[in-house]
Amino acid sequence: MNFERLNAYRVMWILVMFDLPTETKKERKVAAHFRKSILADGFSMFQFSMYLRHCSSKENAEVHIKRVKKILPEKGHIGILCITDKQFGMMEIFFGSAKAKPPQPVQQLELF
Repeated sequence: MNFERLNAYRVMWILVMFDLPTETKKERKVAAHFRKSILADGFSMFQFSMYLRHCSSKENAEVHIKRVKKILPEKGHIGILCITDKQFGMMEIFFGSAKAKPPQPVQQLELF
């Protein structure tokens, strides 16, 4: 068997950032449905309007990006950013003035 070794340049993170209208009851329902749908696809909330997902490869990331594109609401601004694990690891995260570690993927696979 030929296993491609996972590395920080092949492993990807998808960031979905959005600003959806919530002035009417219908708009709030659409926004809540969008959030619940991306959570159901394995995304985690980083901030209220920013969700991220760990993917083992660019091909896997493309599958999840297509799923997000299928459920885009009619109104609002949505951005999808795909970065390598190496780039994600360079992010500095703070809780107030205290520095925190970046989020870690739920499962990390190690292949030999």
